[in-house]
Amino acid sequence: MRGVAGRIALYAACLLALAACAHNRALVRESAALAAQAREIASGCVAGHTCARPSPLDELVEASRTAVAAGAPAHRLVLMPRGEDSLALRLHLLRAARRSIDLQTFILSDDDSGLAVIDELVAAARRGVQVRILADQLFSIDNTALLARLARVHANLAMRLYNPTFGKARTGKLEFAAGIVCCFSNFNQRMHNKLLLVDGEVAVIGGRNVDDRYFDWGADFIYRDRDVLVVGPVAAAMADSFEEFWVHPRSVAVERLGDVAQQIVAEARGAEAPAPEHVADPQRLARVLARADDPDWVRREFVLPAFAVERVEYFADRPDKRFERDASNRDLSARIAALLAEARERIVLQTPYLVLSREARKLLKAKREANPGLELVVSTNSLAATDAFYVYAVSQKYKRQFVRDLRMQIYEYRPFPGQDEAAAGAAPGDGATPATPDRKSKPKLNRKEPVPLARPGMRRGMHAKSIVIDRRIAMIGSHNFDPRSDDLNTENGLIVWDPAFARALEADIALDLTPGNAWVIAPRALVPGVTEVNSAIATVSEELPFFDLWPFRYATSWQLKPGQEPVGPYDPAFGARYEPVGDFPEVAVSMKHLYTRILIAFGLGLAPIL
Repeated sequence: MRGVAGRIALYAACLLALAACAHNRALVRESAALAAQAREIASGCVAGHTCARPSPLDELVEASRTAVAAGAPAHRLVLMPRGEDSLALRLHLLRAARRSIDLQTFILSDDDSGLAVIDELVAAARRGVQVRILADQLFSIDNTALLARLARVHANLAMRLYNPTFGKARTGKLEFAAGIVCCFSNFNQRMHNKLLLVDGEVAVIGGRNVDDRYFDWGADFIYRDRDVLVVGPVAAAMADSFEEFWVHPRSVAVERLGDVAQQIVAEARGAEAPAPEHVADPQRLARVLARADDPDWVRREFVLPAFAVERVEYFADRPDKRFERDASNRDLSARIAALLAEARERIVLQTPYLVLSREARKLLKAKREANPGLELVVSTNSLAATDAFYVYAVSQKYKRQFVRDLRMQIYEYRPFPGQDEAAAGAAPGDGATPATPDRKSKPKLNRKEPVPLARPGMRRGMHAKSIVIDRRIAMIGSHNFDPRSDDLNTENGLIVWDPAFARALEADIALDLTPGNAWVIAPRALVPGVTEVNSAIATVSEELPFFDLWPFRYATSWQLKPGQEPVGPYDPAFGARYEPVGDFPEVAVSMKHLYTRILIAFGLGLAPIL
């Protein structure tokens, strides 16, 4: 009976959502006309470049142009591991833009960092810069009043949302359910790309969305992430990719979305417009803007450290990736597989979610069999650090294979990284400190939130996506190296053939592998008789297509003992220098093993869509 009721509820949700999809076309036409009429057309400058802030980054642009003419390494690249600095650089670029700005992102929030970026985009448009904003709809701004203002602000600014659910900016709970049930393929195809391209010459690409958590501004959760500043001819490929997404039918102008159209028409007919949004912490923003306007800081942080690189390639999936079988539409996943196949000595992989696709597991297994000495080093999230505990639970099914068969050196990021903290992401003290939880209340496991922890503090999760191969090839991008990135999301990334840059990237990843920042995953201590029986039963359980219920895991988390020097998990001295700390250290969830086992058992079927 309960199952029937559930199906009826889902069918009702589908009908409601489909009804919302069939919004009044006349309303949309009226909204588009009103938005066009309302837009400012005057520019505050005779030419956009006359009001742009002078930028030391022009030195990199000129160096790149000179190198092209001379046949020397033409690209200039700068790693950006620190969140707040990355935000300051973005704001600097927006203020320095002369001709064009193209912003492509999975998430564009209306929090402090998002509003700061939006304000600069509007200011650039008003001084004559052509501004285009393309964000995926599902988790981006759903404030229809703000979107309505952006639709009408200036003729130089255009904003579109990619693949809007049922033609709206805001997705309600019923519509979300309906999207999964009745329109699965369409609903799950998301644009996960991250790109900021200024004047067709200077770009930022990496893992960061436009949201406080990615710039060390989260209230109780921030991300360890990474971008790269890029100057050089490869920007032309980025411009071509952005254009392909911009003109695609799935990219819809915000004034043509049903709920935004209602807002625009209602205000035109006399409804009071909501007050504009304001940043919650003006002093923090002022600090970052001061940094963005400081030419000495920009030169010191982003000009002097730049790598001169000859070979750089930009790869991006095409908008129709999910709906066409043509392999060329999955450029990035195919390119990553080709890069991994080239490895001879060492692969260093950093990914938030260690749920490798079947093809990736086969490839790495073949690499291991052909080259037993190949090092496979992985930096990923612990359960305590991840923002998606159900994905982590699915990864548990494969951890035995990763450790035993592939001999991966897996380092799981701590939620409160201690060692080398200032170098590995946010500076200590950035962001607000959350309140101490009420110890009388029982922690609950919410599928949409990180798991509760044993102690309070500013939690940090891993979000960087990078690869280093043989210390000579590097990749930074949006790809999470999981089935969803392979099959559903569109992704983009930068591949760099340069030993110096690759070594610098590996050194940055190495900060996240230190004992103060990560636990090591390694086999449990051997117990004669018991270990063999456990291994045999676990092998059978592991091979089941959807179930892996055996509760005694092959591998667990270890930490370095005080006074000991770190070694790898397969070093003979490992057991003497490290001590086990349990499967899920720092996690404070009642019956946590039960919850996790349930997710392992049933979550595998969700692996392709996580």
